[in-house]
Amino acid sequence: MKLERKAILQALETITVAGEGKNMVESGAVKNVVTFGNEVVVDLVLKTPAMHIKKRAEDDIRKLIHEQFSPEAEVKVNIKVEVPEKNEIKGQPIPGISNIIAVASGKGGVGKSTTTANLAVTLAKMGFKVGVLDADIYGPSMPIMFDVETEKPLSIEVDGKSKMKPIESYEIKLLSIGFFTAPGQAVIWRGPMAAKALNQMIFDAAWGDLDFMLIDLPPGTGDIHLSIMQSLPVTGAVVVSTPQPVALADARKGVAMFQSEAINVPVLGIIENMAYFTPEELPNNKYYIFGKEGAKHLAEDLQVPFLGEVPLVQSIREAGDFGRPAALQTASPLEQVYEAIARNVVSEVVQRNEHLPPTEAIKITTMAGCSAVKK
Repeated sequence: MKLERKAILQALETITVAGEGKNMVESGAVKNVVTFGNEVVVDLVLKTPAMHIKKRAEDDIRKLIHEQFSPEAEVKVNIKVEVPEKNEIKGQPIPGISNIIAVASGKGGVGKSTTTANLAVTLAKMGFKVGVLDADIYGPSMPIMFDVETEKPLSIEVDGKSKMKPIESYEIKLLSIGFFTAPGQAVIWRGPMAAKALNQMIFDAAWGDLDFMLIDLPPGTGDIHLSIMQSLPVTGAVVVSTPQPVALADARKGVAMFQSEAINVPVLGIIENMAYFTPEELPNNKYYIFGKEGAKHLAEDLQVPFLGEVPLVQSIREAGDFGRPAALQTASPLEQVYEAIARNVVSEVVQRNEHLPPTEAIKITTMAGCSAVKK
């Protein structure tokens, strides 16, 4: 029998794709059939990446053409997989929380958690209602920085449901995995278990009304970051870095993660920590131990706001270790440093909310066996 497109299409109506019920043509799986002399090309779109279903469809088409038309025909089947979007539950805003800010760093040890703690107390001193979610599952530090290591969240009833009551310190509401583990206990969890713990602290807690929730993310760009942004519509991200080239390289990746098309979380700006050192005996001198204005130049290069710089001061470290963030020191230079940064953050949040639509939580699907992140 002659290889004619119309006849081949009619023949393909006798083949059904496994699991779809309708024949290949009726279901829309067959997108095109082209004949060139003794050659037949069939373009097929399937709704599943399963290898055995793809192989069966290809074999069925080849067998049909060889049996009904020509055993000598050269049959080529081009298969494309388009997995339909599932009606997954999108991350929902937490009622009562106006703005969610992710504080991130590409590299560990740059002072991200210290910056989060001081930014939180500064915002509270400015009159805002503030909460902090310690999402650094494997290295929680907020209980130490807020001097609440021995505290345990209580269970309270809200609208007939049992909720966790966040720990309060310096007018900040806090939740951390550190409240649920022993001081020397290591958290050895795979991603799904860590994500479940985060979801409980986010959605099973009585956060109440907050102007800002700060999320202290772990260093890097990994599974916890995706879990948070899948669960919550993050208003914007703040990236912390030292001016050191090694830290800047990772900070650049952190900004790229938030700005990627799949995630699309506005970057409110970059904070430079440990910017310079000034000895007490030489108050007019600045020593740029980790490099000079590296984070500032990175912000300019990436065209994101530069939110300010924090000097390398021993009292900042000591204050965090003693559970009293340095920004609590009234009328001190450090209070002024953090206040300037906090004002810049607030200003960027206001501009972001005025000019950009609300951020959507991302959803994660699987395509052709590979993980993909989609809006």
